[in-house]
Amino acid sequence: MKKTLVFGASLKPNRYSNLAVKRLRDNGITTEAFGLKHGEILDVQVRTNLDQFQDIHTITLYLNPKRQEQYHAAIIKLKPQRVIFNPGTENPEFYNRLKDNRIEVEVACTLVLLSMGQY
Repeated sequence: MKKTLVFGASLKPNRYSNLAVKRLRDNGITTEAFGLKHGEILDVQVRTNLDQFQDIHTITLYLNPKRQEQYHAAIIKLKPQRVIFNPGTENPEFYNRLKDNRIEVEVACTLVLLSMGQY
């Protein structure tokens, strides 16, 4: 599987972004994480600097639309092949910017996709 970046990863174990990192790893998917606080989830370093990421296939978003705004250009610059908008992150304006940059948009739940074998 190609590399996934969990964008908005939380160190709090009860957060969906934290669970997504764990489930991605459980499924053998190379996983990286970006969050507001540096730390670890399993063996995955949560980084606070986007310059450290490269060769990202999928970004799975866990930031609400308002918090996404400051990252639009950085996400596009990473040139992922797709961005998954998890529940609560839906952002039609950003969908258009991504599509204009030939980045696939998927409105879905990463955890559901993994559980159904459709990731």
